[in-house]
Amino acid sequence: MKIMHTSDWHIGKIVNQRHMTLDQEYILQALVELLEREKPDVLVVAGDIYDRGVPPVEAVELLDKVLSRILLKLQIPVIMIAGNHDSPDRLSFGNQLLQEKGLYIAGRFTKDVRRARLWDEYGPVNFYLIPYTPPAVVREVLGCHDIVDHNTAMEAITTKIREGWNAKERNVIVTHGFIRGIGELEYSESEKPLSVTLSLGGTDYVDVKHFDGFTYTALGHLHSPQQAGRENVRYGGSLLKYSFSEVKQQKSITMVEIGKDGELTIDCKALLPLRDMRRIKGELNALLDPKVYQETNLEDYLHVTLTDEGELIEPMSQLRAVYPNVLSLDIEVKERKVGENKTAAGEGYKQKSKLALFGDFYQDMTGQEFTKEKATIVANIIETVDREDRGE
Repeated sequence: MKIMHTSDWHIGKIVNQRHMTLDQEYILQALVELLEREKPDVLVVAGDIYDRGVPPVEAVELLDKVLSRILLKLQIPVIMIAGNHDSPDRLSFGNQLLQEKGLYIAGRFTKDVRRARLWDEYGPVNFYLIPYTPPAVVREVLGCHDIVDHNTAMEAITTKIREGWNAKERNVIVTHGFIRGIGELEYSESEKPLSVTLSLGGTDYVDVKHFDGFTYTALGHLHSPQQAGRENVRYGGSLLKYSFSEVKQQKSITMVEIGKDGELTIDCKALLPLRDMRRIKGELNALLDPKVYQETNLEDYLHVTLTDEGELIEPMSQLRAVYPNVLSLDIEVKERKVGENKTAAGEGYKQKSKLALFGDFYQDMTGQEFTKEKATIVANIIETVDREDRGE
């Protein structure tokens, strides 16, 4: 069976006050075209379909348009679960009616874990849909008082699945959360914490051992495509970059083929976005030089770091005249060594001129050389002020 695994579409996302709907429509169209070429048996979307519980109208219309084409024109089944950004009830509305068209949605967690059973030439493949659910809700639904965090909640859920499964069949889990195994995971700033407990001991994490025996586990939540300690437990990653902490991530679609006996073949297919998200750095005049920008995509979303020393007049306006999608801007502050005070508090300050004192102050505060050109400018200013004080 050939599975296309994605996650974290975040339809309706706003990044630095910029609506991403056009970018999302472009990348989802590219996804549909990839589906046409690859012809998988099923598309899996592992949570965070929308960016918020009450999505804007254009986000709902875009999802409807994309799913209609996949289900009705391409006739490829779609499996979706709710992530921590989604509203379980809104996402699962009408799912019983739509199942006849091949759409399997798990919005709200239920005692009988929802299973989508699909077939290929070797027999059935069972997909167990586990939407994001707070541990307290899992505890109430399963009536299990031992559940205290996400880890114990997943342990209880997978134990229940094993009570009714056929271990000889090919079994796939689709879920959403922080899954941790051996090795480091790659995170980004746009991944919303699942709860405040993350900073109080890491209880948002789920141990990868709970997926022992499953053929494949399709994960959502982390935006970088990656494995979670094992080759068969993987994050699909987001389709687009949603923060500047993701600029180095290589977004892709995970293609998984499950053989007769559960053997896996995994491949990643890249999709090119309408606009990339990048960081650029340099002095303002250099960045505005055609020699610098003519070989880049001026439409990309940018974070700009300026390295100028002096005062700048409306740098954002100047930058956006060339780079219309500058989303954020900062100015690099040179590190300076903390040592002896070389200004008025230093030894011998009474014997120093105003120009020498300013020079010491400048070098101490900026870590830069107080050049002859700078000294000439400051000397003229000091002379002008002194004349005014004398009434000349």
